[in-house]
Amino acid sequence: MSSVAARSLLQASRPTVLRTAGRQIRLSSTASKTLSLKERLAELIPKEIENVKATRAAHGKKSFGPVVVDQLYGGMRGLPALIWDGSVLDADEGIRFRGKTIPECQELLPKAPGGSEPLPEGLFWLLVTGEIPTQAQVDALSKEWAARAALPEFVEEILDRCPPTLHPMSQFSLAVTALNHNSAFAKAYQDGIPKKDYWGPTFEDSMDLIAKLPNIAGRIYRNVFGTGKLPAIDATKDYSYNLATLLGFGENPAFVELMRLYITIHSDHEGGNVSAHTGKLVGSALSDPFLAYSAALNGLAGPLHGLANQEVLLWLKKMQSKIGEEPTDQEVKDYIWATLKGGQVVPGYGHAVLRKTDPRYTAQREFALKHLPEDKMFKLVGQIYNLVPDILLEAGKAKNPWPNVDAHSGVLLTHYGMDQMQFYTVLFGVSRAFGVAAQLIWDRALGAPLERPKSYSTAAIQKIFENKQ
Repeated sequence: MSSVAARSLLQASRPTVLRTAGRQIRLSSTASKTLSLKERLAELIPKEIENVKATRAAHGKKSFGPVVVDQLYGGMRGLPALIWDGSVLDADEGIRFRGKTIPECQELLPKAPGGSEPLPEGLFWLLVTGEIPTQAQVDALSKEWAARAALPEFVEEILDRCPPTLHPMSQFSLAVTALNHNSAFAKAYQDGIPKKDYWGPTFEDSMDLIAKLPNIAGRIYRNVFGTGKLPAIDATKDYSYNLATLLGFGENPAFVELMRLYITIHSDHEGGNVSAHTGKLVGSALSDPFLAYSAALNGLAGPLHGLANQEVLLWLKKMQSKIGEEPTDQEVKDYIWATLKGGQVVPGYGHAVLRKTDPRYTAQREFALKHLPEDKMFKLVGQIYNLVPDILLEAGKAKNPWPNVDAHSGVLLTHYGMDQMQFYTVLFGVSRAFGVAAQLIWDRALGAPLERPKSYSTAAIQKIFENKQ
């Protein structure tokens, strides 16, 4: 068969076109089975550059909505100001990864042998390309990350010398920053790489970053909580299995499945949250992915961002200590009202954007119904789910009275024996690297500029509106 005929046959075998973010993206097919992620990305970049040019030509001068002064004082809440291709959060529908809902990702993304949850490798492929990968492509990505997983000895020494009293997130940020020592992008930039080629070393750094996170997380966990010597990465296993094993839970298939689900649903959540925006902002200065993501981790460590699930768990445990492990609905109602009347919020409920139950909460609830239906704290979470929304609406305390992702994740981790709550944000950090890294790659591929929004003083605002109605 001639090469022309072969290409025609492959084109004819390609499946239906998926429309994502206003453009057509072809799903993976037999034509791309042999391509690595980097090779497929190299094919997509020129097309996306033209797509961005066309979008700006057609819509670049159009208004994208008014800005009111309250948005400046209110932390830019809801202000449209960023391009983020990996995911979009709809107030009523929830998160979509490249146009796909969480249930769709659970159905379509490749699984591990015998597993039912999506492999995060497939989710990363989707975030980068907009395509559903084949099982072979995902398996190859698992092997590549395993091959890149080793830490430099000096990074291991940094972590081993950290006192166990140093917060796990501080140690995490330290280690990721230190990986900058071997940054492919930093070296290429110093050597004068053309701007159009920035994406290549950014891709290499991003792959190294994601690949090394399980070893970093596992080393921190074992050093801080004294759980023994760190095992080796198994090159024949997937990313989540290796992470679970490094943490000491790899022999529990359900925990491994939980890690696959956890990483997938926490991987990305638009670009406006603190960690994602910080990674994009620092990356816009052409800081390499290690420096950009270490900055993102410092934002994630804040109590208003990554610590919410442990606040939920603390509240649940306090409730159990007050009213017992199997309380009546009335006892739970009374405790919730006491929380609100004490000037506190019900942790895990409400969201800055969502106006419905977080699909990530639903995914975790379905996991729990399958794997731990009799767990007492899970039952309490379900009981609260049936009671809190009506109470919050009656109290007028929330525009969105429904649970978010943090209302559930800590309960699942605790069930399997990971009850060290100060470590939970490290797992969040491993997950969120997928979305931040995917966007950094595309920012460099598309030549995204240095971020530099305009700021105003209070006096300047007053002057602008002086003598105006």
